[in-house]
Amino acid sequence: MTSSSSEPKSRLGEFALIKKLFAPLSKGARGAFDLSDDAAALHLAEDRELVVTVDTVIEGVHFLKDDPADLIARKALRVNLSDLAAKGAAPHGYLLALSVSPWVGDAWLERFAAGLSDDQGRFDVHLLGGDTTAGPGPLTISITALGSVPRHRMIRRAGAVPGDVVYVSGTIGDAGAGLEILRGAGASLSDAQKTQLIARYRLPEPRVSLGAKLQGFASASIDVSDGLIADLAHIAEVSGVAIEIDAARIPLSAAYRALGRREIDGIVRAATSGDDYEIAFTAPLSAHAAVEAAAEEVGLAIARIGDVKAGQGVVLLHNGEPVPVERAGYTHF
Repeated sequence: MTSSSSEPKSRLGEFALIKKLFAPLSKGARGAFDLSDDAAALHLAEDRELVVTVDTVIEGVHFLKDDPADLIARKALRVNLSDLAAKGAAPHGYLLALSVSPWVGDAWLERFAAGLSDDQGRFDVHLLGGDTTAGPGPLTISITALGSVPRHRMIRRAGAVPGDVVYVSGTIGDAGAGLEILRGAGASLSDAQKTQLIARYRLPEPRVSLGAKLQGFASASIDVSDGLIADLAHIAEVSGVAIEIDAARIPLSAAYRALGRREIDGIVRAATSGDDYEIAFTAPLSAHAAVEAAAEEVGLAIARIGDVKAGQGVVLLHNGEPVPVERAGYTHF
């Protein structure tokens, strides 16, 4: 629900906005002080350590202006929870920095706060603090998510070694297809298929439950935000290895395939589009039974898609032959 620039706005003042809409989101959070102070105080058990991540989502880049306000809020939170999940961390809370555009009115902000409230209940997190500003630019939402892991158990990008196997959760390419549909593509799809793909773009599902299971066996892990190939390249670079991906093993949904993208061009498109927020990880071959058990426990498909080799970079193979990939994924610069 958005307001046009011609509509009058009674927008709440900064402190009234915090008191009415955001302070209630901190209720029950120890050390948040109902957002009445300049900072929060966090308490962690002695055997755990803090995991911190930050992501910014911007109007016209990560979401569309006409996307529902509650879904924008939930996406902004979830992309950060996805980072925590890939590290094996349990979510604890978050900080919100909100830069409001001129077109945003009170009704939009109320729906935005309601979206955060919904997901706080789902993921057991609270708002711990942040900042609110207004300016002439696009709506910008920056969230810093805080989580925790047992000491020295955070799963890094580094750690993959030759002989490891590469896995990815869920399906790949749906979110990119959803954005295309919002921009007019997919006329041949059913309404249900369009809805499914758009939902994957607007409301990603952070794999928090899976992330907690990965601590026992994953050697390296990352969430798929910029594109499967691009993000696996980060693991390859930091771990000092090469990764080979079998294109035929990349999991595609039936809705994505209905776009007519069953051939290699469609697979490349899926593997280089962003916003999937699945978890890609490596693990020793000996851990395959543990991977299957984790998939069953969390009710999520996990596909074995490739192998870690000596060397560098990521290679996509089709029928055993390398496939040229001009653009590995999304980049801001």
